[in-house]
Amino acid sequence: MSKTKSSAFTAVFSAAIALTALPGAAHAADKVHLMLDWIPTGDYAPYYAGIASGIYERNGIELRISKGNGSGDTLSKVAGGAAEIGMADVSALFTARQRSSVPLKMIGAVYAHSPHSLFVRKDSGITTFTGLEGKKIGITPGNSHRLYFPAVAAAAKTDPNKIEWVTVDGSAMGPLLISGKVDAIPSYSTNFYYQNKQAQKAGKELAFLPFVEAGFAIYSLAFHTTEANIKNRPEMLKNFMKATSEAWEAARKDPQATCEAHVKAIPQVDLDDCLGSLKATLGFIFTDHAKDAGVGGITAERLNKTYEVVAQAQSLDPKTDPASAVDMSFLPPKK
Repeated sequence: MSKTKSSAFTAVFSAAIALTALPGAAHAADKVHLMLDWIPTGDYAPYYAGIASGIYERNGIELRISKGNGSGDTLSKVAGGAAEIGMADVSALFTARQRSSVPLKMIGAVYAHSPHSLFVRKDSGITTFTGLEGKKIGITPGNSHRLYFPAVAAAAKTDPNKIEWVTVDGSAMGPLLISGKVDAIPSYSTNFYYQNKQAQKAGKELAFLPFVEAGFAIYSLAFHTTEANIKNRPEMLKNFMKATSEAWEAARKDPQATCEAHVKAIPQVDLDDCLGSLKATLGFIFTDHAKDAGVGGITAERLNKTYEVVAQAQSLDPKTDPASAVDMSFLPPKK
């Protein structure tokens, strides 16, 4: 090789080395579609704010988010390849794996325990689950609160046969409670802030009865992906969960900035409502349980209890090992 050609080769080789040293040059960001389980209320502000602040980008994730239409629908779409990761209740995962052999697994918990609750009017005098005996509860068809209530009632020493369940349209539940036509309605406690705002406009105040206070501590909302992604894209999943953990922490440190970013992306959400929902949501992420299991992590004891309750409510095989439905290896190390 001539001296001239050798010098040219060295220059090109050196330039190539320099380019690979530039941030982001060695590996393009992974494009990831996250599908929610529902509409993007303030509960989901950390993810939108994480995009706006660059948290996901810094972790090699180009994140896109779309709303969902319930846990079951989200899981079906993730299984079909419409999104890489979906947010859904773990009960829907257990059910889909057994009934439809859906090749999905949970890769991280969002809520360390379930936010299932019953909302009541404060002037009703109902302060415990026992106080619901002889009362009417509005319910939508297939609502998981109804499926889980027998376990809650047993723990709270309440007779479920003394409660009347009234099937209603979901959009009518709030007005029916506020008007006193039903005595209680089911909802996630993360929705309490803006539901109570609606009641206050009518001159009423609401209160809520959390299922967890009756000892009903089970996993609920979680992240799920396909077994193919677990096998073929493990680094993407690790980067996503690391970024999400950082987004949660950023939301805890500055809820105001998080919600300002969220309402900029989703202007249909009021800032005040976002703050109320976000603060409630963070209370389910950063818990005493999370101190032991790690934020986003799980314990075998609570996982087994969750499956026991879901299997009983959904008539699933009680002998199935729920650990076969999860892979928590993508979570960042516990702090």
